[in-house]
Amino acid sequence: MSTRRIYAVFLRQMYLLRGNPVRWVQLFVWAVIDIILWGFITKYLNAVGNASFSFVPVLLGAVVLWDFLSRVQQGVTMPFLEDVWAKNFLNIFASPLKVSEYILGFVVSSVFTSAAGLVAMVVFAGLFFGFSVFMFGALLLPFLLILFLFGVTLGIIGAAIVLRFGPAAEWLVWPIPTILSPFVGVFYPVATLPGWMQVISKALPPAYVFEGMRSALMQGTVSLPLLWWGIVLALLYVLLAYGIFFFVYRVVVRNGLIARFEAEGP
Repeated sequence: MSTRRIYAVFLRQMYLLRGNPVRWVQLFVWAVIDIILWGFITKYLNAVGNASFSFVPVLLGAVVLWDFLSRVQQGVTMPFLEDVWAKNFLNIFASPLKVSEYILGFVVSSVFTSAAGLVAMVVFAGLFFGFSVFMFGALLLPFLLILFLFGVTLGIIGAAIVLRFGPAAEWLVWPIPTILSPFVGVFYPVATLPGWMQVISKALPPAYVFEGMRSALMQGTVSLPLLWWGIVLALLYVLLAYGIFFFVYRVVVRNGLIARFEAEGP
């Protein structure tokens, strides 16, 4: 594995950002809109609800963390889709670039883009609604780590879906976080879900983040073993997702399906 080739994939994404300022809008505008929408919702709930309980840290914290996961997923999937749309996919793999280097380049670029969106949300939420993610203290690091790893997993799975079923399958990629969100308890405790949904929740690492976040805010304690289990699950999912992508890539190349990325339009 060559770090130079990984850096080249990352650098290409940075050049695309530098060459087109409109791309920066995607990084910041939607993040700010989410904060504005949920910020005013929390203010309304505080006004009509129990004054002894503040909805700001619970709901805005969930919004910031979930948006971070979604941006990580997009940071991995979008560069892959851009290669598909530009019909550059065959050119990429005609080079000595390995699949692992290709994916890692996207992961590194996702670190930059997701961090930029996270900073924008944190700054805006702090200035206008008095929310700070630093209230989680040292727990913020494992929270972000789990969400980042699972976001990478979703991004790789999304790329594998498009690779296997062709460019027309991209519409299957975008709903993935939305489909999973009811199971991970972004805005409510997992205990409110029916039994069969709770079983699924236990297999999803983000559920441990949002349960831990609410536990830290309301009770002042977090189950560290469960948090560690969330990290282990997230790592396993990343390895599984890469294995799936590599398997799909081998199947697509062996069956000649990779040629459709040159013939089929977006």
